Amino acid sequence: MDAQRAQEITMDQEMIEVTCNGEKIYIEHVDQNHGLATIHPLSNPEEKKSVSVEELIEH
Repeated sequence: MDAQRAQEITMDQEMIEVTCNGEKIYIEHVDQNHGLATIHPLSNPEEKKSVSVEELIEH
């Protein structure tokens, strides 16, 4: 995924399914300048981490 699409997903009213390393995640924030996204697993909202947007897959 690219940073622009990740940003669009964060602004979408509908819940779009996205995974990172096979785990369903929620994108909290996108840093388009650095190509990073702050995410958390849907199963654990407290487990936040920063990953490259290239690791994100839209389904």
